Amino acid sequence: MNAICQEIVLQKEYLNGEKIKTIYFGGGTPSLLSPLELEQIFHTVYQNYQIENNSEITLEANPEDLNPTYLSDLKTLGVNRLSIGIQSFREENLRLLNRNHSSEQALTCISKAQDMGINNISLDLIYGIPGNDLKDLAYDIDQAVGTNVNHISAYSLTIEPKTVFGQQKKKGVFSELSESTLSEKFTFTRKLLAEKGFEAYETSNFALNKQYSKHNTSYWNQESYLGVGPSAHSFNQVSRQWNVAKNGLYMKSILEEKIPAEIEILTEANKINEYVMTRLRTKWGINLSKLRESFNQLDVEFPKATIINWQKNELALEFDDHLILTEKGSLVADKLAADLFIV
Repeated sequence: MNAICQEIVLQKEYLNGEKIKTIYFGGGTPSLLSPLELEQIFHTVYQNYQIENNSEITLEANPEDLNPTYLSDLKTLGVNRLSIGIQSFREENLRLLNRNHSSEQALTCISKAQDMGINNISLDLIYGIPGNDLKDLAYDIDQAVGTNVNHISAYSLTIEPKTVFGQQKKKGVFSELSESTLSEKFTFTRKLLAEKGFEAYETSNFALNKQYSKHNTSYWNQESYLGVGPSAHSFNQVSRQWNVAKNGLYMKSILEEKIPAEIEILTEANKINEYVMTRLRTKWGINLSKLRESFNQLDVEFPKATIINWQKNELALEFDDHLILTEKGSLVADKLAADLFIV
């Protein structure tokens, strides 16, 4: 904890004095931090940075950590938004995903948070769980919507070789779903959430009454941000940097009062590619005039034929000088973005 606070101080020039609009405790399991540890971090941040009065302060949490006492402490410290890793409301799914909470715990912690006045809540759901059909997925979505939260993030289950899921796949516990099945579940999720009033404002993020995540939206708008801790990433318009992943190396650098990060100075092409990658996934899409001007400045041919081809194949549409992906295009958003990259 001391190392985190030391890095906060070491990095205080990175944002060039910009006011902080959002604070996000995420990655790993930040809800394991005690109120005293969180207070130490808050104190260090407020001592070294200017924080806007109406800042969004989010904590990622597991349901089993959000007991009434902890929730009360979070509210006292200024946390005003929760991102809760529900994943599913079906007990068999929770066992398969090695979650430590029950469906009842999930529902209880949401209700307790709302009773205490923390009403800005996002729930994480996973679709594409082996053995689940569309009826099972509909149950999870109905349960999530029924809690009266204002934000839902829905992600496909990804299986990496060295993870628990990877080991289970290797042992034949389950196999990955086909691309067509995942596409069907992605489309079903978007359709059902839309019927419930949730707007798909980014490929995996859905908001009720425009209650978008301010923090995540700042990423998609290419605003500067500072990440602190092992593996954390930062961006300040000029450079991108990422901290070392290993705790030992991280601690060693901090003790030597060195910023434990590798730095990449961004080229104009890097900045354009970043803009394309992030904005194409959102409901706001890409500003075509801005994109055309950027290509012209680098003396690179504007990919007009590619964009026309997308429109012909109903992957994207043009509205108010913005290129916006259709639902069909959203299925392959990252691939389409790569088609526009300057290499």
